[in-house]
Amino acid sequence: MDLLNNLVLGFQTALSLQNLLYALFGAVLGTLIGVLPGLGPVATIAMLLPSIYTLDATPALIMLAGIYYGAQYGGSTTAILINVPGESSSVVTAIDGYQMARRGRAGPALAAAGLGSFFAGCVGTVIIAAFAPPLTELAFKFGSAEYFSLMVLGLVGAVVLASGSLLKAIAMIVLGLLLGQINTDVITGTARFSFDIPELTDGIGFVVIAMGVFGFGEIIANLGQPEEHREVFTKEVKGLWPTREDFKEAWPSVVRGTALGSVLGVLPGGGALLASFAAYTLEKKVVRNPSVPFGKGAIQGVAGPESANNAGAQTSFIPMLTLGIPPNAVMALMVGAMTIKGIQPGPQVMASNPELFWGLIASMWIGNLMLIVLNLPLIGIWIKLLTVPYRFLFPAIVVFCCIGAYSLNNNSFDVYLTAGFALLGYLFYKLNCEPAPLLLGFILGPMMEENLRRALLLARGDWSTFLTRPLSAGLLIAAALMIVVVMLPSIKSKRQEAFQEEG
Repeated sequence: MDLLNNLVLGFQTALSLQNLLYALFGAVLGTLIGVLPGLGPVATIAMLLPSIYTLDATPALIMLAGIYYGAQYGGSTTAILINVPGESSSVVTAIDGYQMARRGRAGPALAAAGLGSFFAGCVGTVIIAAFAPPLTELAFKFGSAEYFSLMVLGLVGAVVLASGSLLKAIAMIVLGLLLGQINTDVITGTARFSFDIPELTDGIGFVVIAMGVFGFGEIIANLGQPEEHREVFTKEVKGLWPTREDFKEAWPSVVRGTALGSVLGVLPGGGALLASFAAYTLEKKVVRNPSVPFGKGAIQGVAGPESANNAGAQTSFIPMLTLGIPPNAVMALMVGAMTIKGIQPGPQVMASNPELFWGLIASMWIGNLMLIVLNLPLIGIWIKLLTVPYRFLFPAIVVFCCIGAYSLNNNSFDVYLTAGFALLGYLFYKLNCEPAPLLLGFILGPMMEENLRRALLLARGDWSTFLTRPLSAGLLIAAALMIVVVMLPSIKSKRQEAFQEEG
């Protein structure tokens, strides 16, 4: 009964004209910045923080939340159409979504991403409303040792999901981990591997690597082809709506991705990102004989990760709202916004500001509905991008990517760094290396190191802490089992056959 009363209060708050307008503004702006490669929700929310001084706390947070989950929708658009993930969690979507676009099936790919995101967003919001207190208890059980073990499992999963050679996948993850070490040491505060270049002391930006390796690398690879073999952006797009067969193949993936994302979103450390990678791994394991192989345009490879990242984005509000612990950079900015408005993030928000807490949750339902109403009719507009001749399209992509890279820190150094990673991306393309594991290694590397060192400090240097804690031991055993299973001769030969079929 309490839940119903709270939701009635939430909808009364969210349905006021002012809050509806701010939810719409946030959702539209979020989609737009998701679509523009290089501009992510972190940069946009950071730029908009000064503007919330004049707003009340509730509309301000409703707008910022709309930007966040709107960007999850928009990020898939550039990942599918031009292979530039607008958001880190859209990296996996690019693998099959882009291949679907190349086959002239960009419409069904975008619709599957939009409908999957809508379903996951609604379910994620129900979970926040119903399970915030018990799920917070689960997050309490995760210490540094558990986070480290979870990330080890994530990296092992990335090796398993990578197409082609296992050795190349491991090499890409290690390269990502090494690139993640270029920063300032968290504990001692000394710069590492920065070669006295001041811009490298804060580390390399994720956007720089993602745009360079995925976006520019793809452009260079395309320009290296004769004109008639160049990317099929001018190919006729058949059917903007998924077929009955598409729905039949995609809906189980949407349900699985939503369930996985809902759980992983609660855990600090990039819930939406981990969820999308984990969902893709799960789909490759569960789906037997897909009509199109994974890596070549399987609709399950779009529906699963997109549902997972949206569910993860929604449930990542749980630790922020109930504990005051931000699980990712966007939530850290949301905590900053609450502090600006004089609200102490944490368990007392639910009791002291019920209108804010439940109004924000209700606004997510309304925002998700706005996004699906906005985005599905816009599929036709995004598809128009495909009819633009490549000679006009690639300079436009380059310009947007350069603006995005420059706007990160208002520094031209990031643009040069992006160009360097573009050459690296082209090299990966020539060597047939999958760049997705590199990005996961790069993102998880610093977090793994921080949690490893913290766990060892707390255990006074005793490495057995990772095995004596039941949750941590369980995660490490799961990672070890995954390695053993992949190395079994029968599985290994089947894996090679599968990827040869894809090749």
